[in-house]
Amino acid sequence: MSLHLHNSLSRRLEAFTPLDPSRVTMYLCGPTVYNFVHIGNARPAVVFGVLAELLRRRYGQVVYARNITDVDDKINAAAREAGVPIGDIASRFTEAYREHMGMLGVAAPDVEPHATAHIAQMIAMIQRLIDSGHAYAAEGHVLFSVASFPAYGALSRRDRDEMLAGARIEVAPYKRDAGDFVLWKPSSDDLPGWESPWGRGRPGWHIECSAMSAAHLGETIDIHAGGIDLQFPHHENEIAQSTCAHGGKVFARYWLHNGMLMFDGAKMSKSVGNVSRVNDLLERHPAEALRYALLSAHYRQPLDWSDALIEQSVRTLDRLYGTLRDLHDIEASAGDADIPAAIEAALDDDINTPAALAELASLASAARKAEGREARAAAKRALLGAGRALGLLQQSPAAWFARGADDADDARIQALVDERSAAKKARDFARADAIRDQLAGEGIILEDTPQGVRWKRA
Repeated sequence: MSLHLHNSLSRRLEAFTPLDPSRVTMYLCGPTVYNFVHIGNARPAVVFGVLAELLRRRYGQVVYARNITDVDDKINAAAREAGVPIGDIASRFTEAYREHMGMLGVAAPDVEPHATAHIAQMIAMIQRLIDSGHAYAAEGHVLFSVASFPAYGALSRRDRDEMLAGARIEVAPYKRDAGDFVLWKPSSDDLPGWESPWGRGRPGWHIECSAMSAAHLGETIDIHAGGIDLQFPHHENEIAQSTCAHGGKVFARYWLHNGMLMFDGAKMSKSVGNVSRVNDLLERHPAEALRYALLSAHYRQPLDWSDALIEQSVRTLDRLYGTLRDLHDIEASAGDADIPAAIEAALDDDINTPAALAELASLASAARKAEGREARAAAKRALLGAGRALGLLQQSPAAWFARGADDADDARIQALVDERSAAKKARDFARADAIRDQLAGEGIILEDTPQGVRWKRA
C-alpha cells in the first residue's frame, strides 16, 4: 500500500505523490517561545516527526522545516513581566523546547528557521503583495486585503461571519474591510522593531511562516502540518498571502491537522489554565511513556489526556521491555532491524499510530512464544524494527527498568523482598507470587543464595 494522507483542504484521504520525489518538502508550525510548551504542543512534533521519518524511508531526501516564532507580543509581555530582555525569553524557551522534544524522542528538523532571521524575506513578500494589489499600507500598518483573494476560506470552510468571529478581528479605522489581517505593524521604542518602507515595525504572525517556508522549501511545498487550532485563521491566512505573493502558485499540496488534547472534557489551553507543561510531566513520568501516550490515539482525533493514560502507557512499555529483556541472549540492535511490513502499512494509512501500536503488541506476544534461537532472533528484530518506526524501544531494558532508581526505591524493593520471604514462610503463596510478579514487572531479578534472597535490576 502506498502512503495515503487525509488532506484537510479536500477533506479526503489522498494518495501522497510528492511534487519532486528527489526532494520532498514538509513544514510544521513550531512554538512561540514565551514559556514552556504544554503537552498539546508536543503532539504535532511527535506525530509529524513519525511521518517525516516514514518519508525518509520512502524517498531519501526530505527537507523538513519546523519554525521558531521568536518575535511576538506574548514574548514581549513575558519579558516585561520578568524584567529581562526579550531575547533572553526567546533564547531560554527555544532551548527548553529543543531539549524537551529531544527527550520525547523527537528528532531535530532539517531546518529550524527563526522568524527574526527572516525579516528581510518578510518585507520583500509584503512589498510584492502591495505591488500586486493584494495588500495596502495604512497608518504604519500593512494589511492583506481579503477581498482580493476569492478563495479565502476554502481550507476552514467557514462563512464570512464565522471567520470574523473566529479570528477575533480587531476593528480598526485604518482597515478597508473588517476581515483584513495585519502583515506589518508599527513598533514603539520599547518593542522589537526593524526598519521598513512603512516605518519601524515588526511582522504580523501569519507572514512569518509564509516567508520562512518559501525561503527554505520553495514557493510550493508538499506538506504543511499543524494543530487544528491553527487551521483558522493562521493557515487560512498563510494560503492567501503565499498564493498571492507567488503569482497564484499552490502554496501547500497536502494540509495535515492534528486534533487537540482534552483534559476533563475541555481543550487543553493556556488561556483556560488547564495545561500540563512538558517540563513538569518529564519530572514525574518517563519520557517514553509520554511519547507512547501521544501516539495512542489517531492524530486527527482529540486525545483525552490523564494520569491514567500515562500510567497505562508505562505498564505497556513495562511489558514490551520485559519481552526484550527475556531475549537478552539474542544479539540484535534497533538500528539494524528492518521495519515490519504491517507497521509500514499502518503508518501508510494516514499515520495510523494506534494500529501500529496494536501491531507492536502482537509482535511482542509472538516474541514471547517464539521457540528456537532463529525464531527468537527474528522475533526480536521485528519488535525492535517496529519500535524504531514509532520512536519506541530504543533504550536497553536495563535502562528502562532502572528509571528513577535511588536509595528510597532500593529500600522499597528490599521491603517487598522481605515481605515475600515472610509470606513464603507463612505458606501464603498467593501473596508471595504477587510480589514476585510485581518485582519482575519492574525488572527486578530475585536470586536464591545460601545467605538468603538477593535482588538485582535486569
